[in-house]
Amino acid sequence: MALFLLFRIGPDHYALDTAEVAEVLPLGATKQIPGAPAWVCGLMTRRGQPVPVIDITALATGTPATVRTSTRTVMVHYRRAQGAGTTAPAPTRLLGLRLEHANETLRCDPASFVDGGIDPAHARYLGPVRHDARGLVQWVHIGALLPDAVHALLFPESPPA
Repeated sequence: MALFLLFRIGPDHYALDTAEVAEVLPLGATKQIPGAPAWVCGLMTRRGQPVPVIDITALATGTPATVRTSTRTVMVHYRRAQGAGTTAPAPTRLLGLRLEHANETLRCDPASFVDGGIDPAHARYLGPVRHDARGLVQWVHIGALLPDAVHALLFPESPPA
């Protein structure tokens, strides 16, 4: 059994594996990042360190998350998905996600999520689905959230010493 944090994009339900969640915070202010896509909220400071924050609703639909009491900033352990043939593990970074209705959890067997039978092409972060009383719940893969160009913008590689 695993525990998932549920959230919504419009009427649809999505899930994050809580093993990837560092903490759930109230919605907070961010500093804009000039030149970033509109779905990048900006930077916030957490424990003295800058952390990039993205708006999942805006990423998926082009419309920013609605500010409400159930809209949260969820800090996740982001490790970029590696391509085939890559042997070195990617570093784990803290990434903030702005999520609507992020106030419910689901405990279930991860195997209860099955292939949805679609090619998410541009939304490679969309994983398998599970049917329950809410309807279909789709698993979001943290490591696949950021397109290459945005990953490079938010997490530039340190130059060699």
